[in-house]
Amino acid sequence: MAYSLTREALLLDLYAAFLCAKRHKGSKLYVQRFERHLKENLTELRDSLWDRTYKPAPSSCFIIERPKKREVFAAQFRDRVVHHLYYNYTHELFERTFIHDTYSCIPERGTHYGIGRLADHIRKESLGYRRPCYVMKLDIRGYFMHIDRQRLLDMAMCSLEKLRTHKIRKGDKDTWEDRIDYSLVTWLTREIILLDPNENCRIVGSENDWVGLDPAKTMRTANNGRGLPIGNLTSQLFSNVYLNALDQFMKRDMKCRHYGRYVDDAYVVSCDKEQMKSIVPKVRDFLSAVLGLELHMGKLSVKNANYGTEFLGAFVKPYRAYASNACLHRMERNIRFMDMQDGDSVYRSVNSFLGVLSHYKTYRIRRSLFLRSRFLWTATFNSDITIMNKPYNYKEV
Repeated sequence: MAYSLTREALLLDLYAAFLCAKRHKGSKLYVQRFERHLKENLTELRDSLWDRTYKPAPSSCFIIERPKKREVFAAQFRDRVVHHLYYNYTHELFERTFIHDTYSCIPERGTHYGIGRLADHIRKESLGYRRPCYVMKLDIRGYFMHIDRQRLLDMAMCSLEKLRTHKIRKGDKDTWEDRIDYSLVTWLTREIILLDPNENCRIVGSENDWVGLDPAKTMRTANNGRGLPIGNLTSQLFSNVYLNALDQFMKRDMKCRHYGRYVDDAYVVSCDKEQMKSIVPKVRDFLSAVLGLELHMGKLSVKNANYGTEFLGAFVKPYRAYASNACLHRMERNIRFMDMQDGDSVYRSVNSFLGVLSHYKTYRIRRSLFLRSRFLWTATFNSDITIMNKPYNYKEV
């Protein structure tokens, strides 16, 4: 028997989604404004979803410079709550269709997991570094800006339909159809994917901010039914749905045993350098014909694994990994421009940096970056400099 969602259950699901959307952003004014009238806002969202009258509000469009220049469309907070609702309903379904070496926007399969998997692939293919091994890195030009939304919708609907009656676990009598209102999920899928981010969007900043931005990395000049807004949780989920076709092609058709992907950055590990290069034209043709995407030939590289491979902010070498120079330079730049009067922001940012560096042998680097007078005036660190204690002007929210 198919699951029948009630209005009360939908309201509770929206509250859970609100808590997810609020996480780490409780100090933001837009979150506080929404929470000030939480019951009324969630009830309004519940009613619009129930009646199928929900329409996303116009996004804010702006340019960020770090870690690299890119265009961002930021949804309003009410719409982020809906994105988390949709993610909570569907992410487990879609993840069942992904290969094991898809890393982005999947619980327990983030950047550090991806780095570890690359190291595992290199070690296995090289037989413990006893024979030469090569890593080919692949990149897609302007990926998010060139996703065909109608094609993505067809893929998502096809996956949802196939998974609808599948058992949740082996031997379990329940199916996804017994736990999710598929009428709501399929309707929301269409509403979220087919949304044109350019429609009535609010430009934040100056038009001059777009000067120098690669035309392939903006949706403002040429849309034509393409592009997902960078930053939305649903965009991260759907980016994996879209490139799942490439993952299956690489594993099933190209027989790439040691392959992995994080968003649009993919790698292949092999001891046969020439055979690995020979699949590039096939991958390029597949991306063009099936997904309408272009392989970035300028970023294609094939390197000996013994010399090190940079991936997801790490530099992987035999039996060890380091924080990459690019990652360290970004941290140094961010530290230089920190507002030391904002204790909350400093506390969160520094502990984020320390969380990344703690995965590597970086004690001396942590000392040089953080044992400075500008930090020690307001806060202290634990003995091995992996956690910054709350500064005196930290505000609990």
